[in-house]
Amino acid sequence: MPSTNRRDFIKTAAAGAAAVTLGPASLTAKHYRRILGANERVRVAIQGCYRRFDGLLPSFRQLNNVDIVYVCDVDAKRQDRAVAAVKEATGQDTKAEKDFRKILQQDDVDAVFLATPDHWHAPAAWMALDAGKHIYIEKPCSHNPREGELLIAFQEKYGKVVQMGAQQRSAPESREIIAEIHNGAIGDPYLATAYYSNGRGKVEDAHQVAPPEWLDWELWQGPAPRRPFLDILADYNWHWFWHWGTGETGNNATHELDIARWALQVTYPELVYVDAGKYHFKDDPWVMYDTMLATFKFPGGKTIQWDGKSRNPYLTYGGGRGTIIYGTEGSVHVNREGYQLFGRSGELVRENFSGGKEAGTALGGGGDMTTLHVKNFLDAIRGEGTLHAPIGEGAISTHLCHYANISSRMGNARLEVNPETGRFKDQRVMEEYWSREYEKGWEPPSI
Repeated sequence: MPSTNRRDFIKTAAAGAAAVTLGPASLTAKHYRRILGANERVRVAIQGCYRRFDGLLPSFRQLNNVDIVYVCDVDAKRQDRAVAAVKEATGQDTKAEKDFRKILQQDDVDAVFLATPDHWHAPAAWMALDAGKHIYIEKPCSHNPREGELLIAFQEKYGKVVQMGAQQRSAPESREIIAEIHNGAIGDPYLATAYYSNGRGKVEDAHQVAPPEWLDWELWQGPAPRRPFLDILADYNWHWFWHWGTGETGNNATHELDIARWALQVTYPELVYVDAGKYHFKDDPWVMYDTMLATFKFPGGKTIQWDGKSRNPYLTYGGGRGTIIYGTEGSVHVNREGYQLFGRSGELVRENFSGGKEAGTALGGGGDMTTLHVKNFLDAIRGEGTLHAPIGEGAISTHLCHYANISSRMGNARLEVNPETGRFKDQRVMEEYWSREYEKGWEPPSI
């Protein structure tokens, strides 16, 4: 498949390069209520105007029949910049509103894109579903396992299109090779190793100070119980605090673990354990692991491993991120650039690279793969095709991240999981880690 195929996809594809079975969580257009017509404009709002906003915005420049009617950020500077950026990228005049809840009251919004810190993702999603909106929710779709369960239940209740931003599921090369794996290209796949290597630096010392006047700290915290403002949080370092973030597994492993689970056609594991620790800059404010080797054992003798190094950029597997799938008759190395298929003796059988611009570990991402994923979401809203990363799949893949994080928080404990329900067998673990406390007034609604 030549590299120009991605450009052709952006212009013409409605459902992806390959017909890949996603399992019971896949939803076709007939499952959704209030689907727009094929030629109707989709009116969207974007919550969060920072790094991922910059990755998403170029996609709208390339897609037809979509209007960005609102941008939303609790940071006034970023919100103002986003208004100007939308005008420059699309020629559209967009409105700004820092309180996402007010946007949900507007009838001129069909869908919302959620690109906020992790603790906001699921609460914003269930508020939007209750308001009748379709949702594109960036990874990780939840801050804790209970939120993933709720998202699946709310999607089923309201019947809206809910896509997780696992954009590699829309990459033609990934869809092609996963379909071939499912059709026996490497025999019986039994092991997948997902990996990520980055060279993140030391986090600056944190100081409790008054929030800057351009930041609404109250709204930034949203569903999370209130904490004093720290001067290092509002940019990116909230990722490394359990109160708001989900660590490198939620931040990046979500993508590769999703590909691994897709390739092996597994759902919930039966056993999870990790070897994780903080080995770099031990005196900085980063409170969690920066290195993790996680193992997920599934029924049928299948295994997924996660090798995540946040602060050691050594390219163990030849690249910054990707997934290796091992089968009885061969292996596949797949990443955001494409794939290599190897025979059982290790010989290269075939390779296919896109030439796209969304490989690597750059903050925010963005590129042709994101454009394809956004297009797939908008197509589904119009009743044209099937979602590539429906929330039923996204929530399960995100569960793997939560399992690993919980094992780490429990001192690298071995955790048994019910593979039918995805819940921990130990009730004590369920009570302590399955959900979280919410700020009063932000609690999840009942189903």
